[in-house]
Amino acid sequence: MSWSTWGAQGLQVLVILILAPLFAAWLQMLRAILQNRRPAGLGQAYRDLWRLFHKESILPEEASWLFRFSPYILFGTKVMASAIVPVLSIALPLARDADVIALVGLLAVARVFQVLAAMDTGTPFADLGAHREMLVSALAEPALLSAFFILSLLAGSTSLPSIVLHAQEGVFTLHPSMVFAAAAFFLVLLIENARIPVDNPATHLELTMIHEAMLLEYSGRHLALLEWGAQVKLLLYVSIGIALFFPWGIADHASASALLLAALALGLKLLLAAPVLALVETLLAKKRLFRVPEFAATAFLFGVIGLLTQFILGA
Repeated sequence: MSWSTWGAQGLQVLVILILAPLFAAWLQMLRAILQNRRPAGLGQAYRDLWRLFHKESILPEEASWLFRFSPYILFGTKVMASAIVPVLSIALPLARDADVIALVGLLAVARVFQVLAAMDTGTPFADLGAHREMLVSALAEPALLSAFFILSLLAGSTSLPSIVLHAQEGVFTLHPSMVFAAAAFFLVLLIENARIPVDNPATHLELTMIHEAMLLEYSGRHLALLEWGAQVKLLLYVSIGIALFFPWGIADHASASALLLAALALGLKLLLAAPVLALVETLLAKKRLFRVPEFAATAFLFGVIGLLTQFILGA
């Protein structure tokens, strides 16, 4: 591996870390416009992170080392995931050694530490949020794996670059199983990122919140890392969906010109993906809590139907 390829690898991670707050702010801005509210602007997410990083971190009296170190572990796993997902190029050093199982495993590690840290505080709201998170993820993770396995069967490999390369070569080929995989992945995207109709990241109602309940005891730089990590996770999921189902523009080598074109293509796709998410979150209402597992089960059902379609029709 040359230094240029490792430089491209670092560039991809840096691009994701910088673009994540911007994409979250763009999504919030579109939601506000669709709901006839005044948007805060594209720089609000960066200002919030700057403010949190400069505030003091207050720790619960009974919290252990797990509570203190979990934000760093969560943020680190998101950075590692951003290094193995082929966002700009399929020829990056770390992307060649990673597959869909490793990606799901990284995301699962982050969830486990977040849940354990929430339960470590001993507060009732954090404990409720942790239990709700595990209840929903018990169906969301199988749905995500089933969507990945459909694409892996089509490509003949669980390697993410191989799947993206197969999707680029068969761009005009219609596979019925991919339709179910795309539907399952989109529902999982909403579930994993605490978006409406599963959860509302802007609410603090104790009867409905899931993700936010696990963050109530955090403050300062710890909360900044968690919020930044959540933004990176949202961008990663959108980027994975783009790479798997709309792979046009992803570079097959790590030259400067190819990476520049890939970055422009990524920016255009993100610009168009945000209105879709904002429209979905505006048109749909927040589901009641006991209906959320049914929503996750629907995603898993789409994945199972896609797998059956692949095995029966071979397409």
